[in-house]
Amino acid sequence: MLLVDAPPGGPRPPARTWCFWEEPGGGYDSVLTAGWDRLRVHGGDGRPVLARIAPLRYKMLRSPDFERLVAARLATAPWIRRVEASVTEVRDDAGGALVRGTTAAGGAAAWRTRWAFDSRPPSALPRARTTLLQHFRGWFVRAGTPVFDPAVADLMDFRTPQPPHGLSFGYVLPLDDRTALVEYTEFSPAVLDDAGYEAALRHYTRDVLGLPQLRILSTEQGVIPMTDGRFPRRAGASVFRIGAAGGATRPATGYTFAAVQRQAAGVAAALAAGRDPVPARLPGPRAGDGRRAAAGAGHRPGGRRRLLHPAVRPCPGRAAAALPGRP
Repeated sequence: MLLVDAPPGGPRPPARTWCFWEEPGGGYDSVLTAGWDRLRVHGGDGRPVLARIAPLRYKMLRSPDFERLVAARLATAPWIRRVEASVTEVRDDAGGALVRGTTAAGGAAAWRTRWAFDSRPPSALPRARTTLLQHFRGWFVRAGTPVFDPAVADLMDFRTPQPPHGLSFGYVLPLDDRTALVEYTEFSPAVLDDAGYEAALRHYTRDVLGLPQLRILSTEQGVIPMTDGRFPRRAGASVFRIGAAGGATRPATGYTFAAVQRQAAGVAAALAAGRDPVPARLPGPRAGDGRRAAAGAGHRPGGRRRLLHPAVRPCPGRAAAALPGRP
């Protein structure tokens, strides 16, 4: 088995943070950055809802820690070979697939294989009735005094100013009583410029949260397409699309990490059984509801906020357990 990783820089994404819902004892618990079993949601009117989500925990995993763990596990598997190259082409070839790329040194490389699984972002999104962008910027911050409750994660805080089409919210994931990831997120048709994200985060930390002066340790930023279009999982007789490129992102929330784990496990099981390893269609039975919610956010100003917060208020623990992002 050959695993082709993008070299540092270029197409390889920067360090990032994943969060997902899972019971204690998961396969990545040893390298988690943090976890919470109490969540809080703030409506636009400022009223909070606080709940325990047992038996689940909301877990934070940083990509460098994940990559080190996976590398250590792969090092014990002699049938797996790893190379670094920027893949430029994946296509069917006689009796299998052909993968071409460029090595970090600039040389050409090519591999022939029975099956190829391509996780590169697609060049274009599928046709859809609704397409929004979930775009965000987050700060890992450090305060001079204890200001955070490390036992509680503020998952969605709708006290942020709302865009004309879509929604926005902040969230706070504390690592200890002085350190947290504070993020501003929008679901809207277009991303903001640097000044827009900085102003939104300054407003959220200072005017909404009332936090004292903070030291910014690092910054994260990303864009996730939110679409009701169908991503093709098969690109040829022997070529498959996996991960976000294969439709593993929840259309209304952007949760992807846990769905990718399920998708990969299904592929591995199919290979072990000698079946065609077509990645499972994800995210599953609630996808239709997610697509309708995404459409509501796109066509009704503040629509997503009205969809989410009332759903959480009557029974937040149960609602949290039903939210996507579980393995």
